[in-house]
Amino acid sequence: MFGRTRLPLKSSDDIRAMRRAGLVTGSALRASALAARPGMTTQDVDAVAHDHMRERGVTPSFLGYHGFPATLCISVNDEVVHGIPGPRVLSEGDVVSLDCGAIVDGWHGDSALTFVVGASDDNPAGAARVAARHAGEDPHLDEAGLIAAAGGDAVRSLVLATEGSMWAGIRALAAGKRLNDVGSQVEAALRTGYAELADFEIVDGYTGHGVGRELHQEPTVYNEAVSERLPKVETGLVVAVEPMVTLGTYETHELDDGWTVKTDDGSLAAHFEHTVAVTERGLWVLTAHDGGRSALGDLYGGLDD
Repeated sequence: MFGRTRLPLKSSDDIRAMRRAGLVTGSALRASALAARPGMTTQDVDAVAHDHMRERGVTPSFLGYHGFPATLCISVNDEVVHGIPGPRVLSEGDVVSLDCGAIVDGWHGDSALTFVVGASDDNPAGAARVAARHAGEDPHLDEAGLIAAAGGDAVRSLVLATEGSMWAGIRALAAGKRLNDVGSQVEAALRTGYAELADFEIVDGYTGHGVGRELHQEPTVYNEAVSERLPKVETGLVVAVEPMVTLGTYETHELDDGWTVKTDDGSLAAHFEHTVAVTERGLWVLTAHDGGRSALGDLYGGLDD
């Protein structure tokens, strides 16, 4: 008789160690987003994250990973994920996704966000507000607040709805439930909760994942409902929840550089991600400065309080 699938679980001490990696990941991501300006190259933005980590004695997770040549993945407009920083110059209005990982004492953190370059500091899709919410330092946008903040603008809607769908997936990570609930809630947020904003598509073939002493490990964390019966969520599970969403097709292709993934129809894409631990107290967002307290409310379960 076959046994049930065993998830790679972490002890409380392991999770506290991962929190240290998560905090540096989050601060490097925020510093890079806030530095991004029209006229900068994506390589310039990558240098901000690289210097931020080196000044703290931290190793970038992505640099050298299967040959990846940079500290950040930077994806612009119709690029979904895994964009390689280089000479591309950012322009006002570009939709930029930054994906960042850091290693502390052998443990990884992994986080991503998307923002509109050159947007004003009070624009909810601009770097200042997105980064502050991602860290938990600005108020979390509930469904009604998010729809109002989108203001009928398609690009703003894409950024905010992707962010909101990530939090919907994170909130589904309750011990005793199945990982299926994460993808189901991400999809429900986009197809139902935010459906009035745009016809969103979830990128096919890309998922969240477990995080630990390896950047990517089991389990697979889907961004949509799947028929496969996935494992139950257990205390000690640490995963990255990371929806990737477009304003057009769900179909993508990889460029000749072997990394950059673009939408087939040239539609804009957004990507949000946090590393989340399931503790005996609830959920702890390891890559958010506030641990996810502002977004999770009663579901928050940090171990250092």
